[in-house]
Amino acid sequence: MGTTYRMDKVKILTPEFVDAIPANIEQGKIYISMEFATAVHSCCCGCGMEVVTPFSPTDWKLIFDGVSVSLSPSIGNWSFPCRSHYWVTNNQIRWSGDWSQDQVDAGRAHDIFNKQQKFGETERNSNSATPRSQQRFWSRLLNWFHK
Repeated sequence: MGTTYRMDKVKILTPEFVDAIPANIEQGKIYISMEFATAVHSCCCGCGMEVVTPFSPTDWKLIFDGVSVSLSPSIGNWSFPCRSHYWVTNNQIRWSGDWSQDQVDAGRAHDIFNKQQKFGETERNSNSATPRSQQRFWSRLLNWFHK
């Protein structure tokens, strides 16, 4: 399954620092909340799916130079029908190729390994294997989206 790009794909994301993510995500904007350490934008392929990139030592990193933003690592929307893959560098979108399912699975396994290395063995509750610090983060993030 290859990546299908639409004619209305985004080439530039304009950063907007916000306290709360607006109900309607405008194509071509990236909404950034420092309080919730998260950025949200509409998928740059034009499909309309909402992309959420939390900032943390094991997730995405945001660089703001006073004018433009960059996110690292790349955005791989592997669970979206479009499977778009791109980098946000100085507000500009740099498109990357599709990954095989084996590459996606390896990337996800690597992410889990990094989280375990960074946060150590985690306390577990009856419903989740997520570290308590991440549970608090996601709880705050969900409350923020429901404002």
